[in-house]
Amino acid sequence: MDLMVGGSGPAAQGNEDSMEIAALPYVDERTELVAADADAVWRAVGDVLDGAFGSGYARLVGCPHRTASGPRPPAEGSVWPGFRVDSATPVRKLVLTGRHHFSTYALVFRLDEAGAGRTRLRAETRARFPGPGGALYRLLVIRTGAHALLTGRLLSSIGRRAEGL
Repeated sequence: MDLMVGGSGPAAQGNEDSMEIAALPYVDERTELVAADADAVWRAVGDVLDGAFGSGYARLVGCPHRTASGPRPPAEGSVWPGFRVDSATPVRKLVLTGRHHFSTYALVFRLDEAGAGRTRLRAETRARFPGPGGALYRLLVIRTGAHALLTGRLLSSIGRRAEGL
């Protein structure tokens, strides 16, 4: 698994009504090579997201989205605690956005064919951390490595689920 931090990173694009995702500062990108085709990985993304985010944390930090709802597999209108689907291109790209008291953020999943029934799954994070509370939150979540660890675990879970399908 690779981690790239800093720089401008790839631009995440949403629809015109969405927040300006590309304007959010690039945080990092993590990658997982999955021994499954993109269809299985896409299904696994939705399955794993359904159990990945708790409403308690979303409530604590002030996220407007606190419960999972909407269509499955992921599509515009899908929601998980802390996230809503900004755009979804099945088997290719899923853009999740969110906000809370300390940050405005996007998590962009990209699925790329990697040959012979394999898929490269990427998760790009973009976020803004305004004010002193945001700076402290960034220190606690990003600088400590907690975000990288949790995103890596999320990608590994998606990979294991897809390989089991």
